Amino acid sequence: MLRQKTEPGLSATERYGPTHSLKSILSKLVVSSLVDPVSKPLNEGTAAATLRPRHPFRIPALLQPQRPIRPLPDVLISQIAAGEVIERPASALRELLDNAIDSGASALTVRLEQGGLGSVQVEDDGCGIPAEELPLALLRHATSKIADLDELHHAAHLGFRGEALAAMAAVAEIEIISRRAGADGARIHASAGQVSAVQPTAAQQGTRVTLRQLFFNLPARRKFLKSPQTEYAWCADVFKRTAIAHPQIALRLWHDGQLKLQFERDPSPHGLDRLAAVLGEAFSAHALPVSTQIGPLAVRGLICKPTAARARADVQHIIVNNRWVRDRTVAHGVRAAYADVLHGALQPQYALLLDLPSELVDVNVHPAKSEVRFRDSSAVHQAVRHAVEQVLARAGGEASASHPSAPPAAWEQPPSALPTTAAFAFGVARPSPSPIPWDALSRAYAPLATADAPPLQAQDSAAPRPYAQATDLAAAQPDDFPLGFALAQLLGIYILAQNRHGLVIVDMHAAHERIVYERLKAAEQADAPVAVQPLLIPAAFAASDAEMGAAEDHADALRSLGVELDRAGPSSLVVRATPTLLAHADPIRLARGLLADLISQGTSSRLQERRNALLSSLACHGAVRANRQLTLAEMNGLLRDMERTERADQCNHGRPTWRQIGLADLDALFLRGR
Repeated sequence: MLRQKTEPGLSATERYGPTHSLKSILSKLVVSSLVDPVSKPLNEGTAAATLRPRHPFRIPALLQPQRPIRPLPDVLISQIAAGEVIERPASALRELLDNAIDSGASALTVRLEQGGLGSVQVEDDGCGIPAEELPLALLRHATSKIADLDELHHAAHLGFRGEALAAMAAVAEIEIISRRAGADGARIHASAGQVSAVQPTAAQQGTRVTLRQLFFNLPARRKFLKSPQTEYAWCADVFKRTAIAHPQIALRLWHDGQLKLQFERDPSPHGLDRLAAVLGEAFSAHALPVSTQIGPLAVRGLICKPTAARARADVQHIIVNNRWVRDRTVAHGVRAAYADVLHGALQPQYALLLDLPSELVDVNVHPAKSEVRFRDSSAVHQAVRHAVEQVLARAGGEASASHPSAPPAAWEQPPSALPTTAAFAFGVARPSPSPIPWDALSRAYAPLATADAPPLQAQDSAAPRPYAQATDLAAAQPDDFPLGFALAQLLGIYILAQNRHGLVIVDMHAAHERIVYERLKAAEQADAPVAVQPLLIPAAFAASDAEMGAAEDHADALRSLGVELDRAGPSSLVVRATPTLLAHADPIRLARGLLADLISQGTSSRLQERRNALLSSLACHGAVRANRQLTLAEMNGLLRDMERTERADQCNHGRPTWRQIGLADLDALFLRGR
């Protein structure tokens, strides 16, 4: 507050005038604080002419006389409730769509004017409302959907509080026209809480609700609404979410007289066609189907391959019992399933529909019903993660030795819960017989040098073998080689291979990184010690103070990863052993990479939580590097290992490990067939 210089010793009367009540003194003090701070000091003659308060002064409520406690008017109560339930036209549209779906409608039509700022209309072919119940529909907390607490706990309807229509009637003009089967149509109108009498009218079976001029009596609220284009975008999102959650209902969206969106009923049992139609071709091109039943929970929908990840989390849809929600439990479960194949800054795309008994989920936890609470959130998290991991593993190759997360112990999974889909096995359909001399080509096969990848200790028959044996390759059938046979190495980075579909290009570092990582995880999950190979000549390197401290503080963690580091001097470390699996890796590069991760992870408890991240770093630094020349046999051995490895489509950071270029694409490059 700006303070004016005054002569000392002035009384309140001399300073503020004869009327020096608390209100007048506060007024003058506040007005003086609103004067432009660069103005010249005021004097007695120019004060009245110079003061230009920027805001009207209002006495704070605490300084006003105490008011008696009294009940609020019903209209004010409804307006307050509307502030929680109805935020914008899209909020009103969501509530109207929920009511229409609860009526048993099979077709819905939405009409918007000016993005919903002008009007929002929803018409359905549901059961309709009897004429005598229309006034009750506009009363607060009047509903036909629940009658007691037990029904609330088992609520199967989208709406159940009976407050949405009353809230809308308090802040907008609303008209309801409805007709029951075998009865006459009726109409009722309400505006700013004033409800008209019911009038007969011609109408089709069902209900049509029209909302006009939202917040017309609350200009402060209406002022915060955005442009018609922005409000329409919000409404379109609500419409699409409803279409995803209810594939059995046909929906149409009109805006300013133009048909914008239309979705027909989806006859498929799981609604996957509707998902593809709503989310578009860009999503569908990378989509993988999810369909599993784990105990009482059914999980279905579509998830995208990790290579289709986005920078924004704007294509993530969670539907719980036909209700679109935001839920951290499910979202975290999905994210955990993608953890090994997705960079931390990217977001997966998915649309998952969860169905479970209504008594296992509480929908009455959010004013807008956009959040739910699961009775056993841990089981739901584990089930979702398990379902998504299974699909990602199948999409990444044949999981002959899979180690996905287990389903919840309390929920046993049927053996046939996750059907295998040939179209998504390793990203391409399984090859069919052809006259190519596969037996002759397979004789060129040989495993990578055993020094590159010796087996882990305590490795059982179910664990991934280090490299394919030549005898196995000779006996293998053509169908066992989806990645085909190596032809050459390009620039020391890529492997060129041929399969029945055309040309396969493999990023050898990314592919080897995934293979090594999965083997390290397999040993970790089996509680098997990592095989260690002492270095014939220990590798010493200069280390920073932070690296010296990390090596000393986390010596046990490093040994558990197969890396032995000792102090060689005041500012140097020496690597004495590395994992046998990474025998040909640069030991100094490997040690520096692990130390950098240990420094960033911090405490030992944090390290335990980030164990897989450290294994990923170990695999990345130990994988075959660019410009290393491989023999044809080594390249073929790497391809075979990819086919046996889970999630082989992506490296640990989400980059693709291989790409297929079809014969038709190659022909098009050279204009063949024209």
